[in-house]
Amino acid sequence: MRVLITVPPLDAHFNGCVPLAWALRTAGHEVRVAAQPPLIGGVTAAGLTAVPVGDDPGLARVMARQGPLIYAHHEGRDLRRDATGPDGLEFLRTSSALLTDAFYSRVGSDRTVDDLVALCRTWRPDLVVWETFTFAGAVAAHVTGVPHARLLWGPDLFALMRDALLDHLRHAGTDPGSTPGADPLRDWLTRQLGRHGRDFTEKVARGLWRIEQMPPELRLAPGQHTVPLRHVPYNGPVPAVVPPWLRQDPERPRVCLTKGLSVRTIDSPDGRAVTVGDFFEAVADLDAEVVAILDAADREQLTSVPPNTRVVDFTPLDVLLPTCAAIVHHGGAGTWSTAAVHGVPQLMLASMWDNVYRAVRTEELGAGLFLPPARLTPTALRDALEQLLTKPAHVDGAERLRHAMAAQPSPAAVVPELERLAARPAG
Repeated sequence: MRVLITVPPLDAHFNGCVPLAWALRTAGHEVRVAAQPPLIGGVTAAGLTAVPVGDDPGLARVMARQGPLIYAHHEGRDLRRDATGPDGLEFLRTSSALLTDAFYSRVGSDRTVDDLVALCRTWRPDLVVWETFTFAGAVAAHVTGVPHARLLWGPDLFALMRDALLDHLRHAGTDPGSTPGADPLRDWLTRQLGRHGRDFTEKVARGLWRIEQMPPELRLAPGQHTVPLRHVPYNGPVPAVVPPWLRQDPERPRVCLTKGLSVRTIDSPDGRAVTVGDFFEAVADLDAEVVAILDAADREQLTSVPPNTRVVDFTPLDVLLPTCAAIVHHGGAGTWSTAAVHGVPQLMLASMWDNVYRAVRTEELGAGLFLPPARLTPTALRDALEQLLTKPAHVDGAERLRHAMAAQPSPAAVVPELERLAARPAG
């Protein structure tokens, strides 16, 4: 079987695809990863075959320009509640317009779509697996009649919000197919499909089925056929080396601080940033060993480091977390999943997207605590960490979550199901 995987040029999103790609490869299938130029080095460093498509979408420049609008629209929101509330239609339509303009249409530029359609016609894959931002992969698969699946890296808030938007439009008596602007994602997909002689179908927005890396406790939007997949941590192309200090058990409870690949500052809604210095103030006299994973910019701003704190440039979370009693992070999918896999209680400083949902749900499950931006202070950080380190209930909750993650089928076990589904007509 030939499998084409399409991903956006974002390392954090690509990393979640790698274990499945290798499971398919080691099962004897031919796998190619199509991506825009900025990600090609990351694909080949993962030992996979890359196919450059399209051009550089300049996501950093786009976010510098449009990020404040997107952040202001989503900051601190519980998307489950806001999507179905009385103002849900306007919220969802604005959200779809912002994301389609800033992300979807740039990861799926005309040139990218055209290159993917041409690739599908010449290479003739048996299956296209597209990461949930890369609708260009779905367009190319639909145009060429190839079965395609949507690969999720987190809870399916996209489907939840899309279901809510379509429900609002139905209740308002609005036909999104004949009302420009009612459904911005559909408008864009309709144009892309029309350029290749095909009409819009909802399957292009959702895939014929979805591959879900969240355990049942965190799944959303039931109804679509779902292939569950266990999350297997992949740290990216950086060297995964176990340092000497990690080869011995810590003398005190170990706490990890990381911002993840996608976050470089921890901002609250009023624009005040909780700095690394604030965090160090909070943990300075904590009876714990703190490991702070900081990039060069953060390290340059340091004026002092508490005696109980070790600052490192990079240490693979998959190696570090088994030795930790707690982790502090922004709630991103990769960091959250790695902590969940290892049963580590989590303190999440989440502010938007699915990070907030993950943080709320993790607290509900007793596996961690959620500290919203509005309550984020050094004192609040310390109090929350002390709770995680001293209350056995959080350890028990994190252990239950670990079992839920481990109960999902491994990437190797999922391959036969993908083979079976790919053999069906694309429809």
